[in-house]
Amino acid sequence: MMGHEINLLRSIPRTMRNIEARHEAKDPEVIRISKEYGEMYFDGPRDYGYGGYRYDGRWAPVARDIIAHFGLRPGDRVLDVGCAKGFLVKDLLDALPGLEVFGLDVSEYALMNSPPEVVGRLHLGSADHLPFPDAGFDCVISLDTIHNLPRPRAAIALKEIQRLSGGRAFVRVDSYRTPAQKAIFESWVLTAEFHDYPDGWLKLFEEAGYTGDYYWTIIE
Repeated sequence: MMGHEINLLRSIPRTMRNIEARHEAKDPEVIRISKEYGEMYFDGPRDYGYGGYRYDGRWAPVARDIIAHFGLRPGDRVLDVGCAKGFLVKDLLDALPGLEVFGLDVSEYALMNSPPEVVGRLHLGSADHLPFPDAGFDCVISLDTIHNLPRPRAAIALKEIQRLSGGRAFVRVDSYRTPAQKAIFESWVLTAEFHDYPDGWLKLFEEAGYTGDYYWTIIE
């Protein structure tokens, strides 16, 4: 049974994006460097990605909403797939003492620049190969990560999340509801390998047997 569309990131402030400047700066070399997920992607110029990814507390209310939505309790195990520098992992730990929170990311740079509170909790790896046992977590989160894989690998990643969580999961992926939003997205995006309208994503969720909850990252 399919999960529910729910925005667990409604508390995150909207990011101001200079779409025209990004579009003009995009070229194959910029995209190649961005997809290395190194220093340039996280902390280099905005043309290459975040333009400086620093802890600012914005994930704290998201952490509280995730805990409430899934009814998490001390001792429960949570995995953040695509955790970047581990800011959400940190805020989940702070929001519920006793919660066992871990993260996984493909970026060695991000993990090496994580807060000291999460050292030992973050793993290097890819979303389509999660090195954990079946049903190993009470909840799995993956925000703005699955779309960075080609469609076949995105399906495997969703199967992996389902395997670990049994469907107690939440993913957010790049999407658009109108042709105009799709055009804006394609002008901005650097790293997404697969993206589609919500119906296309729902088809992929069904193919992968993913029954967790979900929402969309839409650039307007």
